[in-house]
Amino acid sequence: MLMAESLISRSLRDGSLEGEHAVALTIKDSLQSPLGPHAFDHFLSLLVSDVITTKSQSRGLVLVAFSRSPSFYLELLKSKGFDASSVRILDCYSDPLGWKRRMSAAGRGLEEKEFVNVFSYLEDFPKLFSMILDLGRGFVLEGKARFAVAIDSVSEILRHASLQAVAGLISSLRSHGQICSIFWLIHSDLHEPRASAALEYISTMVASLEPMIKSADGHKSPENLFWLEQNLYKGKFHVRMKRRNGRVKVLCEDLHVDQDGVKFAAVSSDNVVVNQSLVPKVQFNLDLSEKERVDRARVVLPFEHQGNGETIQIYDGRQSLSEGKKDIPLMQPSSMKMNESNCGKGEILYVRDSDDETPDSDEDPDDDLDI
Repeated sequence: MLMAESLISRSLRDGSLEGEHAVALTIKDSLQSPLGPHAFDHFLSLLVSDVITTKSQSRGLVLVAFSRSPSFYLELLKSKGFDASSVRILDCYSDPLGWKRRMSAAGRGLEEKEFVNVFSYLEDFPKLFSMILDLGRGFVLEGKARFAVAIDSVSEILRHASLQAVAGLISSLRSHGQICSIFWLIHSDLHEPRASAALEYISTMVASLEPMIKSADGHKSPENLFWLEQNLYKGKFHVRMKRRNGRVKVLCEDLHVDQDGVKFAAVSSDNVVVNQSLVPKVQFNLDLSEKERVDRARVVLPFEHQGNGETIQIYDGRQSLSEGKKDIPLMQPSSMKMNESNCGKGEILYVRDSDDETPDSDEDPDDDLDI
C-alpha cells in the first residue's frame, strides 16, 4: 500500500490510546468525482480483515447501513473471503422511517436476519446511539476491549435531521470509551459547506476525492465529456491527517477503480503536465534561464568582503584559541569576583573581543563589515 492508503488503514486498525477520543475518518466525494462509496468499501474491507486476523484494536465492527442494503455488504464481505461473524449491520436502509413496520398487517415489521438488525426510528437519535452501543457490546463482553463503527452515508441522515443532531451523534460515538475508531462517507455537494466543515472539524483524518481535472466551463464539449467519463473510475485522493502533536500531514495519491476493486498509485507525471497547462499565461517568465542564473551568481553583494587582493578573513566576534593563549587578556576586576564566602566554587571571567575594546563599549556592532 502507498503512504496515504497505508496511514488511513493503520490508523483505523490501531485505534486510539487510553483516554483519547476515537480515531475518526471523513470520506467525502462529489458529483464530479463520485468514487466515495468505492473508497468506503475499500477501507471497510481492510478493517474487517484486520479485525478477523486480530491485528486491529477493535474486536468487531458495527456497520450502520443507510445508502445500501445489508445484503450488499454481506455479499461484499463474502467476495473478499471474510466471515461476517465479526460484523453487525444496523439496517437503516430497508425502513428508515418505519413506514413498512406500521403498514405491516401482522405488526411484526421486517424480518431480521443473522448479523443484521433493522432500525426504523431514524429521527430518534438517542435510540440509534443506544442500539449501536448494544450491537458493539456483543463483541466486548468484558474487559477493556473496543469495537469500531462505520456509517456508509451521513448524507442520508442529514436528509431527515439537523446538522447539530448529526454532529452530536458522531461526537458522542467518538467520545465513548468502548469505540476505538469510526469513519463515515458524505457527499459534500449535496449540503451546505458548513456541513462538511463541521464533520471535518471533529475528524482526525479527512479523505477528499477530487476529479482528475475539473471542467473549465459547463459546456458539454467533447473534451469535457471525455474527462467526465474518466472521473467515473479515476480520481485524486487527498488526505489531511491531524497528528497527536498538533501537526497536520497532507498527502495525495491517484485512485483507480476497476473490476478487481480500488487501487492507489503515486501521482502520475501526466497529471502534472495537465495541471501545468491549466496555469494562466502571464506576461513575464517565472523561471530563470541558465544565463540568468550565471549572471545572478556573479552579482557582488554590498555586505560581502571583497578582499582587495588580500586573504579574506571573516570576523566571527571571537579570537581563535590557536592565536596564543598569552595574547588573550583576561579582565578580572575585584567587582566581578565572587565573595570570599563562595571562594572555591567558581568565578566569573570576562574575555574581551579585542585589546582596544573598553567595557560597555557603545561602538557600532557592525563596524567589522565591509560596507
